Amino acid sequence: MATQGASRVPFGDADDTADVAVQRPWSMRALLSRFGDGIEAFLGNSGFDRGPWLVVALAAGIGSWFVMGERWQWMGAIGLGLLVAIASQSFWAVRDDRAGLRLAGSVLGIAFALGIALIWVRSEMVGAEPIARPSLMHLDARILERDEQPAEGRVRLVLAVRDAENAMPLKLRVNVPETKDNASFREGARVRLRARLMPPSPPVLPGAYDFARAAWFKGYAATGSLVGDIRLVEAAPPATGLIGGIQRRLSGHVREELGGPSGTIAAAFASGDRGSISEADEVAMRDAGLTHLLSISGLHVSAVIAAAYLLASKLIALSPWLALRLRIPLVAAAIAALAGIAYTLLTGAQVPTVRSCVGAMLVLIALALGREPLSMRMVAVAAAVVLFLWPESLVGPSFQMSFAAVIAIVALHNSRPVKDFLAPREEGRGRWMGRRVLMLFATGMVIEIALMPIVLFHFHRAGLYGAFANVIAIPLVTFVSMPLIAVALVLDLIGAGAPFWWLAGVSLDLLLEIARVTAAQPGAVKMVAHIGLATLLMFLAGALWIALWRGRSRLWGFVPVFIGAGMLVSTPTPDILVTRDGRDIGVVDEGGLVHVLRESEGSYARDNIVELAGTEASPMLLSEWEGARCSADFCSLPVKRDERTWHVLVAKTRNRIDERQLAAACERADIVIADRWLPRSCRPKWMKADGRFLENSGGLAIHLSDERFDAVVDSQGAHGWWRPLADR
Repeated sequence: MATQGASRVPFGDADDTADVAVQRPWSMRALLSRFGDGIEAFLGNSGFDRGPWLVVALAAGIGSWFVMGERWQWMGAIGLGLLVAIASQSFWAVRDDRAGLRLAGSVLGIAFALGIALIWVRSEMVGAEPIARPSLMHLDARILERDEQPAEGRVRLVLAVRDAENAMPLKLRVNVPETKDNASFREGARVRLRARLMPPSPPVLPGAYDFARAAWFKGYAATGSLVGDIRLVEAAPPATGLIGGIQRRLSGHVREELGGPSGTIAAAFASGDRGSISEADEVAMRDAGLTHLLSISGLHVSAVIAAAYLLASKLIALSPWLALRLRIPLVAAAIAALAGIAYTLLTGAQVPTVRSCVGAMLVLIALALGREPLSMRMVAVAAAVVLFLWPESLVGPSFQMSFAAVIAIVALHNSRPVKDFLAPREEGRGRWMGRRVLMLFATGMVIEIALMPIVLFHFHRAGLYGAFANVIAIPLVTFVSMPLIAVALVLDLIGAGAPFWWLAGVSLDLLLEIARVTAAQPGAVKMVAHIGLATLLMFLAGALWIALWRGRSRLWGFVPVFIGAGMLVSTPTPDILVTRDGRDIGVVDEGGLVHVLRESEGSYARDNIVELAGTEASPMLLSEWEGARCSADFCSLPVKRDERTWHVLVAKTRNRIDERQLAAACERADIVIADRWLPRSCRPKWMKADGRFLENSGGLAIHLSDERFDAVVDSQGAHGWWRPLADR
């Protein structure tokens, strides 16, 4: 046999030092042991706070669920996380020199698996199957929510109805024009109406806003608009929608007392109602880097709680009897907490507001107990609360931007150089104020840097002068505008708030002027093409390492940050963008100018094409493309890339075309794009993006240099909120 001449393996007392097969595993074990010793020593000597990393692992699990598209992948990831935890306990159970590795592997693995399970359960509980197709429905509905949007001339009603075909409950959102609205259409009322409904829209292009995903977690099966009139069938019970009613009355009162654009901003500060702010003011605030002032978040909640704490402590201290019998910090903290919770509920309890409220409660507890109030652990607890309540918020810009800003502030102000810079010292009032102003500017710069990758990923544009505008705007809002609004509301109880409303209006007019002047400066806004998820994750990984680690080891976080910056700079601009219905396309020339198929200024699809192409110039028509030949039904254009000319054929209409002529034209083209189904005889050299193809792929971003394309379907998976035609 083949084994007869093989040498025998020595056993017993024989000398086996020359047996390489026996020695190699022991050498590898020694290498792994030294590697483990190094990690254990690193964990033991870094002195970092473990709590925030648990929340990072939880968030990583939630984010992985969105990235992975199949159920078997979710189950495998949960199993992998639990396997890491079990293996850590099994391998290092009796080894005291691996206590750090054992703890890290166990808790991080469990937190990661918990994150996936948490968002999966949440999706199954609240997700609503969208309606199959657009339809016109007669509805007998109960109003769940009412959202007034005066700037858009409409009211949005969230309705609960029962599907007549299968008796399944549905949650719908319907737009009602102001001319057909009635104050009796509020939470709890029963109405009858006819509405044109659509399934929630998926991204129009890769990287665009995914409304279908947002609607899934809000439980919307469809959205639409009113057709005809709406009739009240049953009035709302008196106690239903109490907070919403108070919010609307407060917003209306503020706008009545303080008209114009400043009144809409004041209403947003007082009640969280942004529906009356005009689009022009929204754009100016966004381009100036001041949009965060319109969203009720840390700045506003902190101002309310700080004012309540200070006022309560001073009023209690005025009474010697109370001051001797009460712990003033504890009582003031309790009063401030109640004020913060009331303000959070009144302004709609959005994710940034809840996060800020939870964080503020922790700060108040720390102040009452005499502990350090500003810490990463406090931020981690607030993030954990939000993620357990709304895990889907992780992938939204609101959660990412609010927590990125807070983490940047805490990390900056807890660093040793900043503490030394702000430490008390013998100096004049001017130098003291100068240091604070300089620190405010530095904080604004750090926040802008921390937020820029997130803003570019979600909005494809970033304001470059936001730090300068915030140096004036933040103190103006915190110490002037909001206190004046609060005092005016209190004095309105006795009819004496008019002077303070006037002063508040002046301060808010100044805020809007700062936004408009800043946004109008050359280079105030930088547009970029859609950056990939990998680029954003590189930035986030590096930023979290820098913020959460301690000592010189945090400098390693700059490695992924620099890699992310390189990826950002090298982000390619798509050559051709095709919307999900094929009716709108954009072709980018070598100078970065976008050429579109139709003249549809202000349309949602066209705005997305321009944004995702990363250009600020107004688009031109395809008929103006150099070398383009257009008829009434088709446009043919040559697109030159890397010494190659691509011939693109684009359908303009749905008119019937002779099949033989169409087949001949397709044969000469590399790419054919149409919003209808083309016959099988149409066979271009590379791609046929017709109605059949687009219904299964969604919108496209085509890169000719690499001969590849990105499709919306690539980022959807089996989550439920969007399905291609083949799966319907």
